[in-house]
Amino acid sequence: MKIKFPKKINKKNLNIFFTTHGMKEIVNYPKKESNLINSFYNIGKKAEQPDLVDLYRIFKFITLNKRTTVLEFGSGWSTLVIQEALRFNKINHSHKTKNLRRNNLYELFVLETNKKYLDITKKRINKFNNKFVKNKIKLNWTLSKVKMSEFNGYYCTKYDKFPLCNPDFIYLDGPSQFDVKKSLDKFSTAHKDMMPMVGDILSIEFFLVPGTIILTDGRSANAEFLEKNFKRKWAHYWLKKEDQHLFILKGKSLGKLNDRLIKFYES
Repeated sequence: MKIKFPKKINKKNLNIFFTTHGMKEIVNYPKKESNLINSFYNIGKKAEQPDLVDLYRIFKFITLNKRTTVLEFGSGWSTLVIQEALRFNKINHSHKTKNLRRNNLYELFVLETNKKYLDITKKRINKFNNKFVKNKIKLNWTLSKVKMSEFNGYYCTKYDKFPLCNPDFIYLDGPSQFDVKKSLDKFSTAHKDMMPMVGDILSIEFFLVPGTIILTDGRSANAEFLEKNFKRKWAHYWLKKEDQHLFILKGKSLGKLNDRLIKFYES
């Protein structure tokens, strides 16, 4: 199964893109009011403007490849963009997806560890959604602590709660390595020389359907951890310039229903 990659566009066209898709709030967001949404090293400090290039690429990966159900690790401006990408797909493709066995069609599942940032994201989303009446996207919020764990004998982190969904697009941009409060064998990622190491995706790997896409925001060490521990056939693209890793599940079709879904993706 082939995957479609976003074309590069310049800053002017980025501004036009987000404005055309009704997201001028992202383009016009003032730096002086910018707060860190996706926590990392600089938790609590001022953050830069929303990264329009990254947000554009997220939107296009979802729309070009007709994804229907998204799981997001973390929250922030990306949550708004993912919602709008799903809205775009719902408007343009819902007539083709009625016969697909997808119980969470055009739904976004957000997994967050920090209540403060989750509340900021919810407030932003609710304010934005007030201008929409039709084609609303269902958002499912999960606030969960994250703990040290292990997978195949390797240290990693896992959430205490995990949303019940089978996404065909996963955006990995959380949690912060410092969100872990307790150690395991006196080891923790909450150290400046460590890095995020999410293991939850490995636990649900055999439930994912062929065609599923995983996109990381940076997190190269975590991407390597996933690649080395995956048991099924995945294609891996290291998008070095964009600081992203992309995986697509290339395994054999699971049957007629999966054939139908893949046909939809490629149509």
